Amino acid sequence: MKIDLTGKRALVCGSTAGIGKATALQLAKAGASVTLLARNEKKLKAVLSELDSSEGQIHGYLVADFSKPEALKIVVENHMQSANAYHILLNNTGGPAGGKAIAAELNEFEAAFRSHLMCNHILVQSLVEGMKAEKYGRIINIISTSVKIPLNGLGVSNTIRGAVASWSKTLANELGEFGITVNNVLPGATETERLSSIITNKASKTGKSEEEVSNAMRAQVPAGRFAQPWEVAAAATFLASPLASYINGINVPVDGGRTGCL
Repeated sequence: MKIDLTGKRALVCGSTAGIGKATALQLAKAGASVTLLARNEKKLKAVLSELDSSEGQIHGYLVADFSKPEALKIVVENHMQSANAYHILLNNTGGPAGGKAIAAELNEFEAAFRSHLMCNHILVQSLVEGMKAEKYGRIINIISTSVKIPLNGLGVSNTIRGAVASWSKTLANELGEFGITVNNVLPGATETERLSSIITNKASKTGKSEEEVSNAMRAQVPAGRFAQPWEVAAAATFLASPLASYINGINVPVDGGRTGCL
C-alpha cells in the first residue's frame, strides 16, 4: 500500500521545525506540491530547499505570524487570488506556555484562542471553496492528547486544544458531503523544541534535573521512549491521502500508548 499524493497541493503550517517540518517533507516525498507557512523566512527557505521535487512538484512558502490572525488572513487571501486550489491543509502551531489553569491570566486564553482556533478557521475558510471544487479536501489539525485526558500543568493548552477538537468535529459534519475530511492528530511526548521547553520548565519548578524529568516522562509511555516527529507526520500523511477517504471527524493519538483511555 503506497501513499501517492501526485497532483495534490498542500499548505503546511508551522513547517520550519518539528512535526510541521516532518509532515512537509513526507507530503513532498509522497508527490505533493507543498506550500510552507511560518513566521521565519530564513528557516522557511532552508526547509524549502529540502523538499523532494523529483516528481515535478512546485513548492513555495508564505510568511505569517499566528499571533496576528488579521495579518495571516491578508497574506492567505492575497495568495489565493493567484494560487491553484489546495487539497490538503495541515493546521499546526506551537502550544501555549505551561502553567496551571487557575493561575492563567485572561489574555493568555485569548492569545491562545487567536493563534490556534481563529487562525485555523481563517485558513479553512480561505481554502475550503477550492477543496469543494476539487471534490477532495483533507484538513488535519495537530493538537494534543489533552483533548482526551487533560495534562497536568498545561491549563491554557488543555482548554484551547479542546475547543479546536470540537470545532474540528463540527466542520467534519458540515464538510463531509463535499469529499472533505477533517481529522485531528494527537501527538504524545515528541522530541521537538516544545518538549524540550516543557522538560526545562518542569525541572526548574521541581528542582529536579532535566534528565530526571525526562526519564519520568518516558516511564509513563508504554513504548518506553519519546516519539520522533516523522512518526507523527506519518499519521498525518496517511490522513491526507486518498486511502483515508472514509476516515472523518476523529482524534488519532500518536503517543506510544500513553493516553489512559481508548
